[in-house]
Amino acid sequence: MSKLILQDDRSLLRRYLLAGYVLMIVYASLSPFAGWQASKVTIVEVLASPLSQAYTGFDAVANWLAYLPLGMLLALNLSTRLRPLHSVLLATLVAVMLSMAMEYLQMYLPARASANVDVLTNGVGALCGAALAVWIAPQVWFARATQWRIELFQRGVGVDFGLALVMLWMFAQINPSLPMLGNVFLTEEAGRIAAFKPSQFSLWASAAVACNLLLIGLLLQTLFRIRRHVVAALLLMLSVVALGKFITAAVLLRSWALMLWLNGEAVLGLLAGLALTGASFWLPRPALLWAALLTSVAYLALAAGVLDSAAPAAAMRLYHWHYGHLRNFNWMSQIASAVFPVLLLIYLAWAHRRIMNVEEKDQ
Repeated sequence: MSKLILQDDRSLLRRYLLAGYVLMIVYASLSPFAGWQASKVTIVEVLASPLSQAYTGFDAVANWLAYLPLGMLLALNLSTRLRPLHSVLLATLVAVMLSMAMEYLQMYLPARASANVDVLTNGVGALCGAALAVWIAPQVWFARATQWRIELFQRGVGVDFGLALVMLWMFAQINPSLPMLGNVFLTEEAGRIAAFKPSQFSLWASAAVACNLLLIGLLLQTLFRIRRHVVAALLLMLSVVALGKFITAAVLLRSWALMLWLNGEAVLGLLAGLALTGASFWLPRPALLWAALLTSVAYLALAAGVLDSAAPAAAMRLYHWHYGHLRNFNWMSQIASAVFPVLLLIYLAWAHRRIMNVEEKDQ
């Protein structure tokens, strides 16, 4: 019984990631959620029509890649209770049903187009992801990685939710049209100003970057069993974010916008955030929760009340690609940045209960 409970606890992170990824697919499929009107065709006619002749290789690869992680997450969740083959088949079926549901709803959106080839490529992507997951799950290194995670992080209520928040935070930072850890989208005009004359420096933008970095630093301190591990984890995460921004900027942005994400406000905010995070190591664990609460409120106040961060469409002029996927990516990055501190407040309530339980046991 204890082994089964431990396995179910480990699968909580997979469930959180699966729920978040499904929400991302729904958003990307139905954005901009406007202009709903009656459809002139039925879903049966869409599925039975000849494969789209206007379908491009980029569309096929994008749809395949979009549902590959979904198939993996579905199969990893199902593999705790089902046999590998059954996990692959059921994961693929669920993914295909989700894809069909999205195509059905897209018929009522004039800005979107329904196509049976989307269902086909989505299903193939989910099948590949599910097959990859059932191959990975029994591997020795995967079991060791799971055990390593259990030993490295705290146990108890909300820890897996906190780890899912860390991944959400990293996703929100990869967007190359956002400054490093910033939340105000860069624009073509900002790039031209930076190229010809010094732009107006914003201390508020630096403060938002510092709060953003302090938030993730405080979150990590409530997750790790040993605090000194936070330093290595934070530096690794910042390196991954910087590398991810550089690669995506090199692939997606115009050449003159390659390094716009590393501006003066971001550098100052990073230095201030690292200093504040270092100072927070002296706080006892209960005080970390109050510090995270105040920082979340401050970040939300800066993002919503002071900084103008509601124009991701303006950043599209930085890209040399203009696919709708990029526009959805920009909007999802903004939503993730705004939702992260709110979800962090929910996590803090769980963490408070966990820390209080530990202190009661110690007494």
